[in-house]
Amino acid sequence: MSESEAVAPEEIEHARQLAADAERVVVKAGTNSLTDDESNLDDAKLDKLVDDVEALLSRGKEVLLVSSGAIGAGKGRMGYPQETVEESQALSTVGQSHLMRRYTESFERYGRTVAQILLTDHDLENPERFTNFRNTVETLLDWGVVPIINENDAVATEEIRIGDNDMLSSSVAIGVDVDLLVTLTDVDGVYTGNPKRDPDAKRIEAVGRNYGYVQELVAGASSEGVGFGGIRTKVEGARDASEHGIPTIIAASAEPDVLEKIATGKSVGTLFVPVNGVIDD
Repeated sequence: MSESEAVAPEEIEHARQLAADAERVVVKAGTNSLTDDESNLDDAKLDKLVDDVEALLSRGKEVLLVSSGAIGAGKGRMGYPQETVEESQALSTVGQSHLMRRYTESFERYGRTVAQILLTDHDLENPERFTNFRNTVETLLDWGVVPIINENDAVATEEIRIGDNDMLSSSVAIGVDVDLLVTLTDVDGVYTGNPKRDPDAKRIEAVGRNYGYVQELVAGASSEGVGFGGIRTKVEGARDASEHGIPTIIAASAEPDVLEKIATGKSVGTLFVPVNGVIDD
């Protein structure tokens, strides 16, 4: 079965419609979607992300925003590169406060209130702590508040590595019963190669029965040190969510009206078809 034949058109259309109809959405934004080349928080990128989230909120959808960028924003704010774990943790505290200040200001343009939630693996794995987290999220959503979630890098050590928020967003999506997970990054989907280096690389429209093929592509790129956009963890997170019946889309944060396009059933990025929602041939 070739990549192009692996997912039937009716399966793709069905999953796109599920994504468009989603009432509760997790949107994950990576560091590159929020900062410039010097690790400064990019106001235009952040405002664009908020504009895209507002497109969903204005449709009456609930949105949880999983946002990376604390360490990156801290580096830009302090002009100091992280060389040790302790420095990364300290920079995250500077960047996180700066990040939340800018989110607060940007969402206020639409009269929206935001809340900060910082998590570690312990919060996700401990049933009592996760129940508390979920109850807090449900209350915030009832109030019309946008939860902004990030890892608590100030106290975590193993979590400070590229792509952790991809798995965090997947865990949150599964744990709070969302209908759609969207991962926004600096590439517009999963490719057969690194699109920044390989002009022949082709975007994979959908992932379903061809997951093994995609997994091999991503694993090969990672083992050769040519991974792009932390794509391995994005693919793994998307697959985890899709195995729980949640359609997942990896798309470019720079795509104009990216979330509006998803909400109207348009083809954007790479779509992961829900495993238990696949239409039988």
